[in-house]
Amino acid sequence: MNQEQRNHWNGQHKKLSGIIMRPEAHTAAVTIFLALHSALYAPEDGGGEPVTYEDCLWDQLLEQTVRSYPVKTPGSRNSIAWHLWHSARIEDITMNLLVADSEQVLHSGQYTRRLGIPYVHSGNGMSGQDIAALSGAIDLEALAAYRHAVAKRTRSVIAALEPGQFTAKASAAQFSRVREEQAVLESEQWLLDYWAGKTTAGLVLMPATRHPFVHLNKAMRVKEKLQKQK
Repeated sequence: MNQEQRNHWNGQHKKLSGIIMRPEAHTAAVTIFLALHSALYAPEDGGGEPVTYEDCLWDQLLEQTVRSYPVKTPGSRNSIAWHLWHSARIEDITMNLLVADSEQVLHSGQYTRRLGIPYVHSGNGMSGQDIAALSGAIDLEALAAYRHAVAKRTRSVIAALEPGQFTAKASAAQFSRVREEQAVLESEQWLLDYWAGKTTAGLVLMPATRHPFVHLNKAMRVKEKLQKQK
């Protein structure tokens, strides 16, 4: 994703922010969301046009680069593996537990086993030791499959919303599920408080669009630093 494409993405995200709470603009908001979201995630079949931001990241990306930790880059020391896993976990938790009140893809797709790591939380508040362990052990094919599955589920969840539902907020029972499923570390209560202040629109504008965009930017900086791309 070059600078012109990033600028277009940001412009469309701003447009979405301006209309998403208006029931009469519901169809347009969903259409913009689906386009923004699709621009980020690599397609499940590994091909097709247009090329997504994730496609650009994976292109000629070395496994050693993906797993390297720590990496000193602006705003982050984390590995590409962690950035891709964390952004997918945040989206899985918010879209399925807090918006759809459904099962996390992590569990429905048996990714707790397939990923080869013991972590079921969001990654917020994670120790350096655990980030290093995740970066070295995570199954990269399973990670790519998990991201595809999360993205597919998110699009189906948002496409199924009715006009007016972007203004809804998650219930106390839904937040209880987040705690019961240990999807957020006990030390990270701030994150639950942050989500509690968001409508469905707010969750769509950050965890489901802006958040993965930010982490792809960070992952790309790691790739450029370690592989010294011109």
